[in-house]
Amino acid sequence: MCPGSREEVTRARRWTRDILSNHPCADDAELIVSELGSNALSHTASGSPYGTFQLTLSLSPRTVAISVTDEGGHLEEVSPTKADPDDTHGRGLTIVMALARRLDITGGQYGRTVTAQLVVPEAGATTC
Repeated sequence: MCPGSREEVTRARRWTRDILSNHPCADDAELIVSELGSNALSHTASGSPYGTFQLTLSLSPRTVAISVTDEGGHLEEVSPTKADPDDTHGRGLTIVMALARRLDITGGQYGRTVTAQLVVPEAGATTC
């Protein structure tokens, strides 16, 4: 469980990097943690003064699953948006979808879990 502050996203990234050190999906996983954690803080009650979000990493020999659970409080469905070229926000979920093999969003206004699954590349491939 992470307190709902921007500093915790930095700590979550570092924790992810430490857990996945030397793993071929470490860079992508770290970026996904940053995007999903930031989204939880920006768009849900997780970013309130006493809010929290939960980060879970699940590892198997070929996959890394990153799940971020927020506290809800947002009535709209979670979906990628199309950002204008000059926008400074609005690309997070699109980035996650580009990196992940699979993206699942469960829950609703009382809390959502977004799970991104990375798959270890076959021999010779360069990205997850």
